Amino acid sequence: MQSITTKNAVVHFNTNVYSELNTYIKQRNPSKIFILVDTNTHDLCLPQFMANLESGEISTEVMEIPEGEDHKTIDICMGVWEAMSQYNADRQSILINLGGGVVTDLGGFVASTYMRGIDYINVPTSLLAMVDASVGGKTGVDLGVLKNQVGVISEGAMILIDISFLGTLPQNQMISGFAEMLKHGLITDKKYWTTLTNLQDLDISDLDQLIYDSVIIKNNIVAEDPREKGLRKTLNFGHTLGHAIESYFLENDAKKTLLHGEAIAIGMILEAYLSTKVCGLSSDDLSEISDSILKTFSKIQFEEKDYEYILELMKHDKKNSHGVIKFVLLEAIGKSKIDKEVSNEIILEAFKYYNTL
Repeated sequence: MQSITTKNAVVHFNTNVYSELNTYIKQRNPSKIFILVDTNTHDLCLPQFMANLESGEISTEVMEIPEGEDHKTIDICMGVWEAMSQYNADRQSILINLGGGVVTDLGGFVASTYMRGIDYINVPTSLLAMVDASVGGKTGVDLGVLKNQVGVISEGAMILIDISFLGTLPQNQMISGFAEMLKHGLITDKKYWTTLTNLQDLDISDLDQLIYDSVIIKNNIVAEDPREKGLRKTLNFGHTLGHAIESYFLENDAKKTLLHGEAIAIGMILEAYLSTKVCGLSSDDLSEISDSILKTFSKIQFEEKDYEYILELMKHDKKNSHGVIKFVLLEAIGKSKIDKEVSNEIILEAFKYYNTL
């Protein structure tokens, strides 16, 4: 599978991954190699990775952080920065982030800010990280329950996608990543959306190509708009409401914590409904989107008391401008519009629609 060149990095796949990594290390000759893992990838992915890493005489240190979104914080960054300093990391050191979106987001931020920036490599091990989190240079951490409020855009040297790591994932994590792939189809490519929604016709071997196609879609968008001034905002479809829902369920002890993709799936249905009111999305497309998503993702019941808190959390969305909430919405499947304003009344209608499904 041919590698994909981004603005500042290269994405390598499967059989090319370790040869490209080892060639890079040999040529780059870093002073030290640091590998960031979480408690899961330390046990499930690190042995395979280390067996293929050719570091020679270069000192290699493994740093482990706790697993989960609630540990994507500045406090955890402090611990990693301090560990790197204690192990005498300098500007010629490199950081390899081996894990899902939490590890690649946090690790990329750590590398981009340590000594004002050292090189890093992302090795995504979850479907979500392979198709979305590790590509495009967005790094950062959460501020309390507010998603990705602190960070920088800074691409690593390379992204290494080895889909054999997907064998370590539980089913719910695979499904979570699938939400971002569906989003890629909805915002840019109806044919890709149709392929994804007919997976019963596909073999598991097709997953390679589908991941590759998602990376191509995201890379094409990021290449045109790396700083998210326009087109890149389309990648936030489903995320204005989805992130607020994810944060609300994270902070509310009475609610079951949702994985990122589970929350975004809900957000995409809600924002598809908003699209019918604001952008002319057809009722047929709305039904297709809702039905297709609910074939894969479990439905969550919302209560009226939830709405106020979710609407409040939306005020912190990064697309907002001058205190006005901005949405990415759909004109049709495969065609999106940015910077759309929606009244609270229509948002509440969207929740009522979702509850009736």
